[in-house]
Amino acid sequence: MRRLVGIVLAGAVLAPGVAAAQVQPHRAEYALRLGIAANAPRIGTAVHDLSLDCSGWHLKRDIKTEIALTASWKMTLASKLDGQEPKSGNAFRFSTLQVQNGSEREFKGRVQRQAGELRAEIVQPGAAPNLFVLPPPTLMPVAAIDHLIERLRANAAAFPALMFDAEVMGDAFLIDVTEQQRSQLRAGRPADKPATAPTGKSWPVFMTFTRGRQQDTRPLFSVGALVFDNGVLDRLTIDTGLVTVTADLQALEMRPLPNCPRS
Repeated sequence: MRRLVGIVLAGAVLAPGVAAAQVQPHRAEYALRLGIAANAPRIGTAVHDLSLDCSGWHLKRDIKTEIALTASWKMTLASKLDGQEPKSGNAFRFSTLQVQNGSEREFKGRVQRQAGELRAEIVQPGAAPNLFVLPPPTLMPVAAIDHLIERLRANAAAFPALMFDAEVMGDAFLIDVTEQQRSQLRAGRPADKPATAPTGKSWPVFMTFTRGRQQDTRPLFSVGALVFDNGVLDRLTIDTGLVTVTADLQALEMRPLPNCPRS
């Protein structure tokens, strides 16, 4: 169940190079509910905060949930991610703190593309660093959403992508993306209507997530979502096989692009 927190918005960060960025800096707040029913109980919140300055992208996520599986058994889960990604999309540094019923798990890491290889180092307190090589096409978190939008704009009905994940596995996901019909998209809940809805073109998509290095064929989980051309996501439905969690946009703040000198 600890992985559930990271899974909640894993689909929201599919984000190759960002030289001509399609993703826009923004702060999005989501309401989390357990199940897809209209009266599904609210179990928490998630904040996705993506900013950009002249040094690159800064990604922060804060997810808090409380799940009551029975009248006497509750689980509190929380996850905080703080990451930095250069505009080139060739590296990612991050720290992640996850708390389950008061028990903390913290790890830090970095991914760097150099000399034709993509190397990762994950460090947990009291443990030796975990060093490994990722598949060369693996995209960093912000670069992956840009890739998703690029392929959807090109009318690609289905395509794969490899993305480094800093919350669920600390490894690469293989994501299979399929554009859906709008009639297949889960309806938004009136109670979770955002104060300011995103503008621009959007696509309903369905994504399955499997392990990227082990070449597993069985998905770990799936995500349905509405993807906007500025990188904002809404109507997320995350199915782990055991539980289904939905995330609906509550508030959105779009931010201006920085005015950086030409290099």
